Amino acid sequence: MQSDNSLAEHAMADHYTTLEVAKMLGMAVRSVQLMVDRNELEAWKTPGGHRRISRASVERWMTAHGAGGAAQAPAVGTPVAARPPLAAPVAPAKGRAPQILLIEDSIHFQNLVGLIVQQHLPGVQLHVANDGITGLALYGQIQPEVLIVDILLPGIDGATLITTLRSHPQFARSHLIVVTSLDEQQREPYAFALQGVKVIHKPRLVAELPSALAACIPQAQVSA
Repeated sequence: MQSDNSLAEHAMADHYTTLEVAKMLGMAVRSVQLMVDRNELEAWKTPGGHRRISRASVERWMTAHGAGGAAQAPAVGTPVAARPPLAAPVAPAKGRAPQILLIEDSIHFQNLVGLIVQQHLPGVQLHVANDGITGLALYGQIQPEVLIVDILLPGIDGATLITTLRSHPQFARSHLIVVTSLDEQQREPYAFALQGVKVIHKPRLVAELPSALAACIPQAQVSA
């Protein structure tokens, strides 16, 4: 018969800590906590109150989302100098209308961004994805001049999506704008992905997004 210690060790081998899962998936710890809250990952708490996440549920999630070969995101504590910089965007191909990809799960904000683009940049094509997984696939298809991403997304959060895209050379062609309902303090767990990125608080979207888009897509490109 196995000792109590052996049983405990066996149980722990079948589980990860929240921090371990965050590093494996390239996410912020808070994002993993939200996944547990949404029942996307199976978890329990030790008598001391520490969360343990089922290894099997993590493996299922990685298989379902194709995350087995995803690049590791920098940890929250990684020095700024060690983080990969955003490359300077390049001009769109001749004869192609500028493209914007919005990755946002709120219908309200999808419609709002659509109205802003229609009013201020009528020659631009707007594409919309409802979640991070769909957004990643669509990004590879259209390689937009501007990528607008919400931080809190189903499946893969915006911060993880950004760090994943940064590992791909084609990301060099895109300007990045992050939109979020989180205030500055609430954004701290995602700081590893937001260095040097234009962030717009959603209550300021109507006031700030038009000028941000105009800076990314000069009027000459829109009219071409």
